[in-house]
Amino acid sequence: MLRWFFILLFSLQVQATETLTVVAVGDAQKEAENIFFKYESSDLVLSQKQKDQWETLKAIVKSDFDFYRSLFSIQEKQSQSIRYLVSVVLKKQEDSYVLDFKTEDQAAKKVLAQGSVVMNFGQIRGISHELSDQVYVGITGKKSIFKTKIYFVSDRTSLGKRLSKELYVMDFDGANKKRLTYYNSLIISPSLSFDNTKVVYTLVENKVKKTSRADGSVHDVKNLNLHLMNLETKKTKLISSIDGINSGAIFNKKGDSLYLTLSYQKNADIFKLNLNSGLKQRVTRHYSDDVDPFINAEENLLTFLSGRAGKAMIYTLDPSGIEKQVKRISFVGRFNAAPRFNPEGSEIVFSSWLDERFDLFRIGSDGKNLVRLTKNFGSNEEPWFSPDGQFIVFTSQRVISQRKATQDVYIMDRNGEILRKITEGFGRIFTPRWSN
Repeated sequence: MLRWFFILLFSLQVQATETLTVVAVGDAQKEAENIFFKYESSDLVLSQKQKDQWETLKAIVKSDFDFYRSLFSIQEKQSQSIRYLVSVVLKKQEDSYVLDFKTEDQAAKKVLAQGSVVMNFGQIRGISHELSDQVYVGITGKKSIFKTKIYFVSDRTSLGKRLSKELYVMDFDGANKKRLTYYNSLIISPSLSFDNTKVVYTLVENKVKKTSRADGSVHDVKNLNLHLMNLETKKTKLISSIDGINSGAIFNKKGDSLYLTLSYQKNADIFKLNLNSGLKQRVTRHYSDDVDPFINAEENLLTFLSGRAGKAMIYTLDPSGIEKQVKRISFVGRFNAAPRFNPEGSEIVFSSWLDERFDLFRIGSDGKNLVRLTKNFGSNEEPWFSPDGQFIVFTSQRVISQRKATQDVYIMDRNGEILRKITEGFGRIFTPRWSN
């Protein structure tokens, strides 16, 4: 059975002759295959705490596979309709425990994968995600999202009128939140290296500047400075503190360069910054502001926001030169924000302001096949693809009253089905970034 999803995009007048039309959402999908997890531990004597952790593992594995509900339908009972049977046996080996697992394709009558995972009851979440990942890889031959992380910024440390935004990290499903920075200032626009060992972010800091007075006096001004953190050592260093904006930085795949926005030459333009030499190479040169770059893995196509059309819209270009093959690809809403490639570089997800709020859209990197992903679901911003390209993490704001609004992280599939809210009561959250 095939399922098709359709959504009606408003027929908005964007320019004199450009309108939006009805666009089909998503791809045709096969019916999800039934999967059953069979757990055994009957011959073991476990403490009550170990029994609780054993049950927690089962719940986490089930929760993991529920994200891939378009592929798998988790069954509560074993039956003839089960396609994939996963047997998980908890065993004791000397002073430790192991999980032996075997994944069988009952339709094809063959074993897809089998192996062992060391069972550490004190690290049950990590063990559960590891088991889920090995089962998923055995069936699909592809990596899952189960061991990935999501980095984000939260204002939960703000006090009164003093606004503070710090960098945090959590498991892909919202668990194990950890604070990474302690500036008591404002952090914006974090971005991870492809090998997940470094993160760059912009920090709002005071900078001493001379006044125009004859006495040579100085004063403090706010500057958007770029910092880099080594995630293994947690050591940080200042990368760029040129007057103005040093923000929106994105790593190239090699990890030796950043694409970012600098504004030291009157307006904001996009540059490539070599992290080893410090050499800056201009990518855009226009009287309108160009911001928020995002580079594909091959580093032959860059998407960014520009006000060239009189409002912020999405463009692409070839970053090997200055203003090379610039192309406008978005014509929806009053203005756009946060364009992000999928891992293959074939699609871009972004947010657009229309109907007095932000909603999420997906478009081909060639400017074709526009798809609306959200509607009547709060104000939705800062989308980012998962490393397998099957999911999108984003923030959604809910207005509670004139004085209060919540902003939390959600995960949807690439077709716009909202799968789960993964944060709650952790302050207002901004700029979620999925690890690679």
